[in-house]
Amino acid sequence: MRAVLILSLVWIKVAVASDRPQPIYTNQFAVHVPKGKEYADTIADRHGFINIGQIGSLKGYYLLEHRRLHKRSLNHSQEHHELLSAEDHVQWFQQQREKRRVKRDGNKRDIFTGNPFISTYDSDFSSALFAHRHSANRNHYRSGGGLNSFSFPDPLYKEEWYLNGGAKDGYDMNVGPAWAKGYTGKGVVVSILDDGIQTNHPDLAANYDPAASTDINDNDDDPMPRDNGDNKHGTRCAGEVAAVAFNSFCGIGVAYNASIGGVRMLDGSVNDAVEARALSLNPDHIDIYSASWGPEDDGKTVDGPGPLARRAFINGVTTGRRG
Repeated sequence: MRAVLILSLVWIKVAVASDRPQPIYTNQFAVHVPKGKEYADTIADRHGFINIGQIGSLKGYYLLEHRRLHKRSLNHSQEHHELLSAEDHVQWFQQQREKRRVKRDGNKRDIFTGNPFISTYDSDFSSALFAHRHSANRNHYRSGGGLNSFSFPDPLYKEEWYLNGGAKDGYDMNVGPAWAKGYTGKGVVVSILDDGIQTNHPDLAANYDPAASTDINDNDDDPMPRDNGDNKHGTRCAGEVAAVAFNSFCGIGVAYNASIGGVRMLDGSVNDAVEARALSLNPDHIDIYSASWGPEDDGKTVDGPGPLARRAFINGVTTGRRG
């Protein structure tokens, strides 16, 4: 019996391991050299690397690239691991590995045909939730006293049920009270970390903020997506946030007076350094980083931010927005 149990556990372990994709290593290494760029340049030159530069706003962290290594490999470079390990001024390093990232899209089915998450709640919670949705204040905004009293000439606003109070059973954002008090996004800077945004889009151009934008995939400042039919997710996310109101075009964003930028970073290989660069762009200027993507949501993938992205999060919450 014990032998059967051991064999079963081994089989499960092998099955899980075989189902797990092998890591793909790149020819880039992130290094932490607290002494600064001059020391990082010297280390890079000594071992045949090119110092691409500081990783976002992470001080002392640099991205080194070795042109003689394969850009994609199933094996890490033991030689360069040993070389960097021997450097006194390198406190930490990591050969970059590709990360699979999936763009998130909402599913209207749960809202219109019954929400499976709501049905799992106990009856007391469901009753409280129903009472909240149909409270006097919320019904006031749906019946013309709030949300519906806003007059937007934008033709598709009437279709934006999640904003205008037209959602079935009250599945709207109840944003009317905030708009009525003047909270429309004015003075707030949002950056969409995605596959780029169409900066000249007629419903985004007036709110576009180049200081909240960059292109990590092509290493320039223009986040305009490649026109290949697959890169529209970022533009759609930007519109949901800050599409211009009162311009008689399309719909409006939930924060239609916010400044909107974009980081093109999903239209290519994604790794820890790419995510860290995106999350640490201009932290004294950007108020909100929006990332509607993540690891494969298949129930068997466990993944999260790497050490560089975690460092970017820490820097953001401790020193971002001018502290």
